[in-house]
Amino acid sequence: MARMPSAERRLQLTEAAIRAMARDGVARTTTRSIAAEAGVSLSVFHYCFDSKQALVESVITTITDHYVTLVKQALVPRATLQETVRAALQAYWDHVRAHPDEHMLTYELTQYALRQPGFEHLARRQHELYRDTYADLIEQLSRTMDLRLRVPVPVLARYLAAMTDGLTLNYLVLGDEESWVGVLDMVTAHIAGLVDAAW
Repeated sequence: MARMPSAERRLQLTEAAIRAMARDGVARTTTRSIAAEAGVSLSVFHYCFDSKQALVESVITTITDHYVTLVKQALVPRATLQETVRAALQAYWDHVRAHPDEHMLTYELTQYALRQPGFEHLARRQHELYRDTYADLIEQLSRTMDLRLRVPVPVLARYLAAMTDGLTLNYLVLGDEESWVGVLDMVTAHIAGLVDAAW
């Protein structure tokens, strides 16, 4: 087995855990099955993660990074604010459609953390991460496009986190891809409406 920097090995194991958890469920995924998925020994796993809590937190952060990277790439100024916001939402939505099992896993991780004694803080951290990620994206766009928001950034960030969380779960349950074009257009118009009309 080739030697690898510990940060790279942790990422390898985290990605293996995401695949295993998405396939088998959080509760049924073991450290042994993750090590096998990554093609490493169990001792390598325990060297990189000293607890299941550390692994779950790494999984939550990495899944979020998967789609945030795409949204950041799409969040570049376009002809209008609505076009800019719509492109970022579309980047997120394309990830949901391409990786539904990964997004389904995020809900399972929340429930698992809330029901597992001592893990409750991970569910809170998960949703704080969503909120903080949106706040960063809003501030980035505000600086780039010189926006004047009608609501405080923390309020808008929490709203966007709750809205995309709800829309994603709704899509995972109901499917019906065609109807989501109109929904995303409506959300885009609403977000654009929270920017001062003088902009």
